Formats: sequence, C-alpha cells, structure tokens
Amino acid sequence: MKTFKTLFFSGLLLLQAAIIPAQTADQIIEKYLAAIGGRDMLKKVNSVYIESTVDAMGMQMPQKITILNGVGYKQEIDVMGSLLVNCFGASSGWTINPFAGMTSAENMPENQYKEGKDQIYIGAPFSVIKEKGYKLELAGNEDVKGISAAKVKLTSSDGVTTFHYFDPQTGFLIKSLQQGEMEGQPVEITVMYEDYKTVEGLMIPFRTYTSIGSMFEMNNTVTKVEINKPVDPSVFIKP
Repeated sequence: MKTFKTLFFSGLLLLQAAIIPAQTADQIIEKYLAAIGGRDMLKKVNSVYIESTVDAMGMQMPQKITILNGVGYKQEIDVMGSLLVNCFGASSGWTINPFAGMTSAENMPENQYKEGKDQIYIGAPFSVIKEKGYKLELAGNEDVKGISAAKVKLTSSDGVTTFHYFDPQTGFLIKSLQQGEMEGQPVEITVMYEDYKTVEGLMIPFRTYTSIGSMFEMNNTVTKVEINKPVDPSVFIKP
C-alpha cells in the first residue's frame, strides 16, 4: 500500500508538471523587463549615465557611458591618457580609436553600427523588440555557472544574431553571446552579467565580464550611476 501511494503521488506530480506550460521566448523577455523595473518604469527613464572601471591587460581604465533614450549612446574609455570613443546615433555612428591610428572622429564601420545601434534605447534590445522588428526564438536551456538558463535567440532586422541567457528564478539576463570580429578574424564575444543593484527603481548589473574569443578579456565594475541626468544631445554629434 505504501508503495502504491508513493507511485500515485509521484505520478500526480509528473502530471502537474506536464500541464504547466513552458515559458515562451516572449514571456522570458517580459519577465526580464519586469525584473529590471518594468515597462512603466523604463518609460520614465530618459537618460542613464554610468561610470565604471575597466580592468584589462593588467590596466585599470576609467569608462563613461551616456545614453539619451532614442537619441544616442556614447562610450568613452581613458586608456593611459588616450580616449577611445564609440558613439551611436539614430542613423549613424562614429569612433575615435588612437590605437588603430584614428586620432580624430571617423565614421563607424557599417557592421559595427548595425551590431550596436539599438543601444540608444533604454533597456535595449529587449525593450524595443517589436518596434525594431527583431525575431525572437526560444533555443532551449543551457547551463551557465550551475544555472539552467533559458536561452533566447534574437535576430535583428539587419540579420545580426545574438543569444541571451536568462536566470529562470530571478528573470535577470546573465549571459550574452554573439559572433564578432577582431583584427580581421571572426571571434565569439561573450558577456557575463552579475551583481544586479537597484538605482532609482532600475536594476543594473554592477559587474560584467567580457571575453573576445581567447584573444582578450575585460572586467568592468560600475562605480556610479545617474538616472535622468540632463544630457545635451550635442555630445553625440561627430566632432
């Protein structure tokens, strides 16, 4: 009788699990957006300003990121007194890279612009998936540091494909993966997201770890965040 009861309740649990519908890719994205503050909160955020320290190649480099929603995204890294800049606008981008011989602003390569252009939107790309014509697919689950993460494939209207991994418990994004290029060679770019903290209602990962194939690794630690700081749109204009 005891064995029968055990089998009965085990079967009941399996039946309950079977009738619980699996999450769709859309539901995973909505859970993520809710986890970082919710769509209503995101609509109230006009700008995000972040200061951080980048640790790479034995050096610690100050970094500043400025986002004005729908207008521009600007990244500035001070590398031993030389400023590396990547800036995206609504229709084009520009860059300054003294380590590649570019000491003044030059137009951003088309592929680089396509891969990062939607960073001008707060919460992107997940907050603008429908508006920007992204294709969303559920790609199963994959282990990420002991977490059975939900894997979502995202394809932009320009054909840029990225994979994103979400913690099913918290809803947070914990890993992103895409194909890129470095020194003319195709590479796999992996970004890990950790230490989420709330800043004025918006959840932000205060630590990220980036690896570009086996060629380069970079750790980033956030030191300051300002939400809705006044931003002059002219900072995104190519000098």
